[in-house]
Amino acid sequence: MIDVTRMNGAVLSINNNLIEMVEETPDTVITLTTGKKIIVKESRQEVKNLVKLYEKEISSNF
Repeated sequence: MIDVTRMNGAVLSINNNLIEMVEETPDTVITLTTGKKIIVKESRQEVKNLVKLYEKEISSNF
């Protein structure tokens, strides 16, 4: 799971396997496979980097 920040400052953990799309419109919107959309403070690139880092951590544990 990755931690992102909602626009109101609340931190939210998201299962990165449920992320379908991340777009900047100009706010960053994460669309999940469930259809739910979450607006976050992080940029699209920051979300991408968080997912990469998480996946790297998981793969290094094996």
